[in-house]
Amino acid sequence: MGHSQYDPTMQSRAAWNAGKTVGSKRPLTQKQIWAVRFFLDREERLRDRALFDLAIDSKLRGCDLVKIKIADLVSGAEIRTRTMVIQQKTGRPVQFELTADVRGSLLAWLERRGGAIDDFAFPSRINRAGHISTRQYARLVDEWVTAIGLRCADYGTHSLRRTKVSMIYKATGNLRAIQILLGHTKIENTVRYLGVDIEDALMLAERTEI
Repeated sequence: MGHSQYDPTMQSRAAWNAGKTVGSKRPLTQKQIWAVRFFLDREERLRDRALFDLAIDSKLRGCDLVKIKIADLVSGAEIRTRTMVIQQKTGRPVQFELTADVRGSLLAWLERRGGAIDDFAFPSRINRAGHISTRQYARLVDEWVTAIGLRCADYGTHSLRRTKVSMIYKATGNLRAIQILLGHTKIENTVRYLGVDIEDALMLAERTEI
């Protein structure tokens, strides 16, 4: 139910988005990715480095990322090169790759973490049988981006989800591939998520000579 502009109770009520950055969070650049990695390595934060790297490679929503189990990441004594999870939002499976650098940081963390194959890869500090919360993950992302001089208002957990697919899209222009990687059910969702506009379309067209 709306409120009249003449309602005296509304005169001093701030808008819900006052002072907030509204819209899609920015993806990280290659330089910013390595800046975060350097910060986490310098601080010897193995868990955070593994979580950050996995977030970039997996392209998962925070609710799915925090629920990753050790079994999803390992095969025998090695880190998998590919794995698959069921998305909470859609109930559909999505596959992703684990590149060499990411496998290295995950292995270093899991060797320190220990635990059983069915345990969560990133346990909660409060309940060791549970996983870290999405709220805690969001706080960590704020801390990481702030540490390298970025405004946390401009970045968030979706920045990490968008980072790799944004790079792939700029390199290839292949929206269908991005749709598959993100696990979107509709291509329209992918277009909105990437923020594809007429300028992007024209740049792709200009690179194609007939």
